Amino acid sequence: MRIASRGVGCINCRSFAYTRHGEEIMRLVTRRIVEIGLGAGLFLSGVAAGTLHARSATVQNHFGQPKTVLHVVVYKFRDDSSNYDREKAIDGIKEMAAKIPGIKNVWLKTERNQARDFSGVYAIEFANAEAAADYAESPVHEAWSKSWQKLRENSLSFQVSNP
Repeated sequence: MRIASRGVGCINCRSFAYTRHGEEIMRLVTRRIVEIGLGAGLFLSGVAAGTLHARSATVQNHFGQPKTVLHVVVYKFRDDSSNYDREKAIDGIKEMAAKIPGIKNVWLKTERNQARDFSGVYAIEFANAEAAADYAESPVHEAWSKSWQKLRENSLSFQVSNP
C-alpha cells in the first residue's frame, strides 16, 4: 500500500472507487440508505397521523347486551357460622358450576358491599333462561342449598337479562 505524499489518500483505495465493482457496492449502499430513510419517514408520518386522529376522534365506549341470565344473590351469614363453613359454602358454588350444564361464569368475591346488613354477594351467569330454570331444579343445587340455608340468616336473589 502506498501513501501519496500530498495527503491525497490511499492510491489503492482511490483506484478501488473507480472500478466497476466499487461503483456497484457504492450504488447498493446508497440505495439501502435511501430505502431505510424513506421507510423511517413513512413510519413516522403514520405515527403522527395516528396520533392526530386519536386526539380528534370522539371516544365511544363499546358494550354489549348479552342474552345470558345473571343470578345475583345478596346474603347474610348467621353469626354462629364459622369462617371455615362460610368459605366451604362459597367454594361450593364453584363446584356446583362445574357440575351443572349451562353455567358460564361465577363471581364469588364481594368487592364492595353497600348493603350494610349483608355479608356479601355472589353471581352466577347462565347461558340462557332454560339453563337458569334447570339450575333451580338440579339435585346438585338442592344439595348445596340445604347446607347453604343452615349458614345464612337472610338472602335476596335477583335474575337479570336483556330483552
